[in-house]
Amino acid sequence: MKTFIIAEIGINHNGDISIAKKLIDIAYESGCDIIKFQKRNPDECVPISQKKVMRETIWGEMSYIDYKHRMEFGKKEYDEIDSYCKEKGIEWFASAWDLDSQEFLKQYNCKYNKIASAMLTHKELLKMVAQEKKHTFISTGMSTMEQIEKAVKIFKDFECPFELMHCNSSYPTEDFNSNLNCIKTLRERFDCNVGYSGHEKGMQITLAAVALGVTSVERHITLDKYMYGSDQFASVTPMGLIKLCKLVRVIESAMGDGKKTLREEEKEGMNKLRKVDTL
Repeated sequence: MKTFIIAEIGINHNGDISIAKKLIDIAYESGCDIIKFQKRNPDECVPISQKKVMRETIWGEMSYIDYKHRMEFGKKEYDEIDSYCKEKGIEWFASAWDLDSQEFLKQYNCKYNKIASAMLTHKELLKMVAQEKKHTFISTGMSTMEQIEKAVKIFKDFECPFELMHCNSSYPTEDFNSNLNCIKTLRERFDCNVGYSGHEKGMQITLAAVALGVTSVERHITLDKYMYGSDQFASVTPMGLIKLCKLVRVIESAMGDGKKTLREEEKEGMNKLRKVDTL
């Protein structure tokens, strides 16, 4: 089984289309299957209590709402992303964080949808996405089993194909908090494919998830972990992404078919080492 590798650019572009293109190049060259962004309407997403809060940014001090607008891509940038990805030969999609953003994304006819962990309880957004009937990745971070069950019911009611993604929404996630056995729990509870969305600092946990049979893996990617931005440090660098993609494929090939058979490459050693054959 081939694991679907999602390169999550998210907002690691810092509102700069040239950075976004560099990250697209890295994802393509590393062998990722698809690229993912995040789309927001800050006027809808930012709580009223936070809109006028001042903060220091790489562009100077500004209100939180102005900062979120500064980070956000609009139609001009997404048109360029859509064109650039088609030119490179790699697909993209995005997770919408509000109804306006999901409506915005429809114009690009992307093959997939994504429900971010923070949006798993947004009933109207889930219904809007499920009605499109596109294969949807549903991240389950910061959610209870009961909340996941309600989200799954919406997608089943609309007969929308989906897979859950096991996730811990702390940035970065400590290895001991990864709880990878939950992959099996989700698979058995909901009888569906389960992927893994990781926010850990390294790649060992992601590779362990692949060995546990996840159908997809998603990791944030960055040009440099020390760039400005809240997601950068929990992201994979260019060299790390190349290594991660190669190791995912190695693990896939190593898993085999599960049948115990005498392999051809074992026979020479068997003839040398097994002196008595009485069974």
